[in-house]
Amino acid sequence: MNASAAGRTGAELEPDFVPGLLLSERFYAEAVRPILADAFPCLRYSAALIGPGSDVLGYDTPRSTDHEWGPRLLLFVSAEDHAEHAVAIRTVLGERLPSTFLGYSTHFGPPGADGVRAMMPHGGGEIMHKVEVHPPETLGAWLGVDPFGAMSAADWLTVPQQRLREVTGGAVYHDGLGLLGLVRAKLACFPRDVWLYLLAAQWKRLSQQEAFVGRAGEVGDELGSALVAAALVRDLMGLAFLMERHYAPYGKWLGTAFAELACAPALTPWLERALRGESRQAREIALAGAYEIVATMHNALGVTPPLDAKVTYFFGRPFRVLFADRFVDALHAAVSDPQVKRVGTLFGSVDQVSDNTDVLSYPQVCRKLRALYD
Repeated sequence: MNASAAGRTGAELEPDFVPGLLLSERFYAEAVRPILADAFPCLRYSAALIGPGSDVLGYDTPRSTDHEWGPRLLLFVSAEDHAEHAVAIRTVLGERLPSTFLGYSTHFGPPGADGVRAMMPHGGGEIMHKVEVHPPETLGAWLGVDPFGAMSAADWLTVPQQRLREVTGGAVYHDGLGLLGLVRAKLACFPRDVWLYLLAAQWKRLSQQEAFVGRAGEVGDELGSALVAAALVRDLMGLAFLMERHYAPYGKWLGTAFAELACAPALTPWLERALRGESRQAREIALAGAYEIVATMHNALGVTPPLDAKVTYFFGRPFRVLFADRFVDALHAAVSDPQVKRVGTLFGSVDQVSDNTDVLSYPQVCRKLRALYD
């Protein structure tokens, strides 16, 4: 039994934790679907658990149950049906849903000051559930671009990877509209030339700092050297996500998601040594091991002519580097799409331009960065 009391009623014993994706799948199949079939037999809809949330990513634990977690679901209906039926759907579900499901309350309290809702015991009356009803256009609002139309290079570059992961992750339990599957397949990975551009931009980040671990340490700035090493570790992880064509989540789950990559068993020991290194030499040796692994991975992609994967010294100075700019040039030369080539400067996507939460969390802010690409 777990120790969380979120959304429980009375002295009820707590069941073992149920991962949110499974909980919502059963909630849909056993509670929501029968009500919709009876009350709205002609309604076409899609049911899913996508969008923000550790449960969508599959990383939820009992700790997650204290906010925005529980028996919940997203229903997508056409714009016409949303205008005509959304209120009725919410009302009928509020009247007919069970007050608990698999031991968890289906009733959620009002949003707090931060807009977050949490399960709470149902005290009677209408159940304030978390079955949200949306038109398909909501996906565009989440992403900041229209995923149903043709997406330009600038469109792709201004959608944060964490948003793409949220929309392509999670689970679709029913796709009566036939739209979620198409959009998720379309967004599953970057188009080839956008991907090459992003790889080049990520290698450029490495090239701009790889010599500074040694240089900062050489003048006695071990703290500065360690900070540069940590930045390079994060950039190497970002490069690995791109190489394996997986979207990176936001910082809280970056290490968890990285551990699932095919390259993680080989790369992780080197990255951990770089972070633990107590001298610039120790950090450089660890990073050199990681550089040679990702350089070999690059060659295995076959997207450029093979490049020397061995680390060397920085223009006669005693600093170990890969000269990552070689990979930048080769990848940029491999781009053939005129639209991507017109982007020019290798700023990269919004994730590579900024890691500011107040940028990446708001599509309307990300859209302002289109000026970099148009």
